[in-house]
Amino acid sequence: MDARLRAAATLIFTSILIFGMPCRMRAQDGITKYPSMAPLKQYLISDEQSEIALARSAAPGSISDRAEVMVLGREGYKTAVRGTNGFLCVVERSWAQGTDAAEFWNPKMRAPHCFNAQAARSFALIAQAIATALDKNELPALEPGAMAYMMSKQQYLNDRDKTWHPHVMFYSPGDMTKTWAADDPNSPVMVANDPQERVTVLFVLADKWSDGTAAPKNMP
Repeated sequence: MDARLRAAATLIFTSILIFGMPCRMRAQDGITKYPSMAPLKQYLISDEQSEIALARSAAPGSISDRAEVMVLGREGYKTAVRGTNGFLCVVERSWAQGTDAAEFWNPKMRAPHCFNAQAARSFALIAQAIATALDKNELPALEPGAMAYMMSKQQYLNDRDKTWHPHVMFYSPGDMTKTWAADDPNSPVMVANDPQERVTVLFVLADKWSDGTAAPKNMP
């Protein structure tokens, strides 16, 4: 599979896992403010260099400065910067959520991610196979060590949480909630588990943004 297509598949599928479950639960909170797609230009960032900078802000510069960067255009995501360390940085938009999410068409959403090589490789294979593999119970194995950074001070995840917390995500096969004591009282680890996809996303909160500045402690 072409590297560009592989990365694009990674974006779509990983985003559904990360944002799909929390947003599906919130979709029942009230009537959506975004019943349909806004004009395409509202989802785009007109200046490519600004989008590159925003994508790189997902991780510390020691990582993102050498990462591949993809930007969104009218034809879809394209590679803007070739990387050398295996990481892939992108800014995801609202349609990366589950289709029944209340903010599926929210044009304000900007979610910078930096995926490591294991995440990119694993989720690309899963995305490629997802249409038929679930029915046959033949999902490709998740590569150990798959993870992503989301530490951008400029991120806008949804209208309720805004920038939320800087955090790092680890992807594990099956349900790893008990193994990590995720969601236990005072645990810094949160979890999103989807039995159908057989993948657990573990969120480890950070106390700093990618630029090294402290994150507020009174965030939701």
